[in-house]
Amino acid sequence: MAADIKAQSFEELQAQFHAWGEPAYRLTQVLDWLYVRRVTDWQEMTNLPKGLRDKLRGQFSLNCLELVRKQGSWDTTQKFLWRLKDHSLIESVLIPASPALYGEPSDRHTLCVSTQVGCAYGCKFCASGLEGWQRNLAAEEIVEQVLSVERWSAKAGDAGKAPLEKPSEGCGRLVSNLVIMGMGEPLANYDNLIMALRILNAPWGGGIGARKITISTSGLVPQIRKLADEPLQFRLAISLHGATDATRGKIMPVNRKYPLRELIAACEYYQQKNGRMLTFEYILIAGVNDGMDQVKPLGVLARRLNAKVNLIPYNKVEGLPWERPPEPAQESFFDALKKEKVIVTLRREKGHDIDAACGQLRLRTERELAGVQ
Repeated sequence: MAADIKAQSFEELQAQFHAWGEPAYRLTQVLDWLYVRRVTDWQEMTNLPKGLRDKLRGQFSLNCLELVRKQGSWDTTQKFLWRLKDHSLIESVLIPASPALYGEPSDRHTLCVSTQVGCAYGCKFCASGLEGWQRNLAAEEIVEQVLSVERWSAKAGDAGKAPLEKPSEGCGRLVSNLVIMGMGEPLANYDNLIMALRILNAPWGGGIGARKITISTSGLVPQIRKLADEPLQFRLAISLHGATDATRGKIMPVNRKYPLRELIAACEYYQQKNGRMLTFEYILIAGVNDGMDQVKPLGVLARRLNAKVNLIPYNKVEGLPWERPPEPAQESFFDALKKEKVIVTLRREKGHDIDAACGQLRLRTERELAGVQ
């Protein structure tokens, strides 16, 4: 199968156009059609000669995602279920601007992007890995999640429905920020992820600033160190969810291979290389990690790394026993952590009414389809 054009670097495309004897401005036109106008067929590139369109069709594929389901939330969070060319299903979640319960306002339009079909890391509270890991996403499948969401919003406006708002200030796109926190462990698909993010960051591609791209990891220590050496300084978020090895090990099997001592050392290396503030993502699960015994060790880790702690009430997953703490318990944990002189936010829930936790919509759809067959 021909390589997808949306997985090609500028230099690779430039070399191909040079080999074809095409002037440089033709490549600029193609990139505009791909990343600004977001076309899905070579024939839509109407200012290109037919001969060039034929060469492009013969050399590259131009695959797009198929929208299977979309759920809209009361808080205007939108969840998308996409079908890939091999019929695998993945999810993306679009989170609009709204104030946090505590702390600074959230970003204007943030897209949560998947990097794998399923997940091999088996966090006990997560729906993504319940059916195991199938494969990594290709670079173009990561890039396409941004383009497909923006196509959907544009079509909603054309159909007389209100699009999600005008493009965000700064980058001229609907999607202004990316969080790589969807299905899968992003750093387990390192090469494809970095290729996709270079394209989404490039001025000729997505134009999304590196500082507006946050990569989340459950704690893959070698890849954190590798990421620290990347020239583009993406933000890093650690899915911590436990401030001691005992607590974290109960719900995150990765902690057995990379315990907190090794994880924190890798995070310190990351900070030494780029000086960026880290974020600890901490999902509050009732009776598991929401006890006051976690506050002081969490405060120690956060102060040591000058990390911000993002407290997230658990989104219930069908078939799993975990529950979110009641709101008074959430606020008590927040207040106690703040007294530890930690930068901390307690997020308003996003999409709890649309099963927005990673992998839920995919899991439910696959089980429905299996029941039909």
